[in-house]
Amino acid sequence: MLPRANCQCQSNCVQLTLAQRFAIKLLFANVQPYKGLTHVSEKTISAFIEENFGANATYVEGLLARYQANPRSVDESWQEYFSDLLNGTPAPQGDGKPAATQPAAQADTEAVVRAESKTPTRSEKSSPALSADTSARPITGPARVIVDNMEQSLTVPTATSSRNVPVKLLEENRRIINEHLQARGRGKVSFTHIIAWAIIKAVKAYPHMNVGFGEVDGKPSRLEHDSVNIGLAIDIEKKDGSRTLLVPNVKGADKMNFSQFFDAYNDCVKRARSGKLEIADFQGTTISLTNPGTIGTVASNPRLMAGQSAIIATGAIEYPAEYQAMTAAALSQLGISKTITITSTYDHRVIQGAESGLFLAKLHEFLIGQHDFYPEIFGDLEINFPPLRWAVDYNPSLLGGDRFSEQAEKQANVLQLINAYRTRGHLLADIDPLNMTPHQADDLELEFYGLTIWDLDREFITGGLHGEKTATLRRILEILRKAYTGKVGIEYRHIQSKEEKEWIRARVREQFVDTVPLSAELKKDLLAKLIEAEQFEQFLHK
Repeated sequence: MLPRANCQCQSNCVQLTLAQRFAIKLLFANVQPYKGLTHVSEKTISAFIEENFGANATYVEGLLARYQANPRSVDESWQEYFSDLLNGTPAPQGDGKPAATQPAAQADTEAVVRAESKTPTRSEKSSPALSADTSARPITGPARVIVDNMEQSLTVPTATSSRNVPVKLLEENRRIINEHLQARGRGKVSFTHIIAWAIIKAVKAYPHMNVGFGEVDGKPSRLEHDSVNIGLAIDIEKKDGSRTLLVPNVKGADKMNFSQFFDAYNDCVKRARSGKLEIADFQGTTISLTNPGTIGTVASNPRLMAGQSAIIATGAIEYPAEYQAMTAAALSQLGISKTITITSTYDHRVIQGAESGLFLAKLHEFLIGQHDFYPEIFGDLEINFPPLRWAVDYNPSLLGGDRFSEQAEKQANVLQLINAYRTRGHLLADIDPLNMTPHQADDLELEFYGLTIWDLDREFITGGLHGEKTATLRRILEILRKAYTGKVGIEYRHIQSKEEKEWIRARVREQFVDTVPLSAELKKDLLAKLIEAEQFEQFLHK
């Protein structure tokens, strides 16, 4: 007997999963081992790929077409997989077991199922009335797979939570991280890198957000995972200009530090764009991240694929709409931050609204720097100086009382910060390649002088720093870090002669602030010369 499902219709009905339909069609259609794809088997294989690869079905069908044209044009793992698939013994995505077998029957089972369930198939659904100026063009190929995926996702009962998060601290610390990485040739950290890492840490705090739903032995079950395998939605542009979406995953992301995750994330994207993803890259996704904000979408409610716990969507990073007509100077004076809307669409059968809400709250806390979120990232990337911190804005120019003296005090604190870098900036210099020596200088942090991230775009008198009379606090910090916290440590303020100190300060400006970074080729040439000199010196000693 075929399993019956509880439903609201008046007659007895039968509902089958795509995997069950595949097994039945394979067994009852009298399909012999594939020597060439028949019309029936093409539909069977498409349904099987759709069931097992979800949002990545388009990509897999493209690989299958390449395999059929030239088996050696795909990776060995794909060759083995497609060989089994085309010979009628496919292995489902999740457990690697072959499709279930049943005694053969001489009947069109799909027609029997339709007759018993009274549920119309797509071909039996009523067609819309078309006007004279409207023509219909069937959706085929990969686009048809997307249609099927979206219809399948409707079987997952979902709910969505959303939260607006200020990104001022995220934006400022990302800028510092990228300055560090680019100086070492390691590329750039995107907002998505950091948000994905915050999701992983939030899932560790609320492991229920990593639980999926599935029917095991005919029983509804919670699928509890030992690892966080985060799926990354990657938009791929093909040679013909069309686009497709791939969702490979980074496995065991919760077992990594940020530096390891950064490298794994980039490797995943690189292989996706070069067409080198393997079967394993699509298997076992527990939670996904998609970023429609890159095209300006403010908020999104994405579809959740069967088996996954939740999909997190990030919107565009921009100022709230009511402030978007203001100048940058006015926004800085008011302390207005850009924001991002983050949504959590989850499987409501195993995750409750309170759990999703608490998860987003924890994500919010991480992105504004709580729980040592940014210090851990800076430590993993071996950045010597501490990250910026979240703080409440205090701008004397907007307050009552003796605001002029308070503003003068803040100005004096900026001059003290500049002097502190000239005196103690060498303590944060990157002169230890093994990072054996801890770097700490609390009196070089903004908070030590009553300054915050909200002051970064406000202008202050510099006292002649780098020949500039006034500059934003951001520009002041940029000059000071280039001059004193780079690859050379400079300590000269103990010198008594004013002329000597001025001479050194001018050389610092010329050598470390105004110079363009050396190219990789020039660095290699310099290294070769240094090795030659070292070898010659060793020869002379012998």
